[in-house]
Amino acid sequence: MSTTLANELAARFGEAAVQVAQPRGEVALEVPAADWLAACKALRDEFGFDTFVDLCGVDYLGFGDDEWDTDGVSAEGFSRGVEGQGPGRFAWGQQPSHQIAEPLAIGADARPSRRFGAVLHLLSITRNLRLRVRCFAPDEGLPVVPSVTGLWPGANWFEREAFDLFGIIFDGHPDLRRILTDYGFVGHPFRKDFPLIGNVEVRYDEEKKRVVYEPVTSVEPRVGVARVIRDDAGLATAQAERNNRILEREARR
Repeated sequence: MSTTLANELAARFGEAAVQVAQPRGEVALEVPAADWLAACKALRDEFGFDTFVDLCGVDYLGFGDDEWDTDGVSAEGFSRGVEGQGPGRFAWGQQPSHQIAEPLAIGADARPSRRFGAVLHLLSITRNLRLRVRCFAPDEGLPVVPSVTGLWPGANWFEREAFDLFGIIFDGHPDLRRILTDYGFVGHPFRKDFPLIGNVEVRYDEEKKRVVYEPVTSVEPRVGVARVIRDDAGLATAQAERNNRILEREARR
């Protein structure tokens, strides 16, 4: 069924827009933001995807970069930690970074050409098919994509969540405002360049006799996970021994 759906989508939207993830055969469609609304309408009316399942935002900053150095695994199954300020491990006003090849050198994370994406999950009950649809906001500084609430009203609060957490603006949404954070919250906490300690702190000012907001100064960034990654060194040893036995048997032939 996934092959049939992929072929149908390729005929309608082009082969480059269709992806099939193996081994489960999950089908995904990627369209430009300018075609987002028209494509979603076609999926509902022409392909039978009448049921909205989920919508979320994604920040692809640092996507594909490895924060961890997995070379040189020790016999205890640990690799050494790396330098740099990975996601959340930086203070207010700083940017995420990573270790580069030169020893003790730090490089800022690359800014992707397509950073913010909106991902939609749809279901066709009549055809018993599921589909993932994605588009990227063309402007990182002001990420805007059309709202699909006119097609699936259930997307209302999901788009509000993506706006609140990622700062993605859904053009045409009937009531786009924060849904999880406070009304006075500064920034969007699921962005990769948002520090875990936040951007502002709140305290009561005795002189002003009121609560004031100011940049974070009294909190140090911290993460409760050690900067090492577990790896099964025993597995690597067993695989090497198995390869050696195979080579020895071939040499005897």
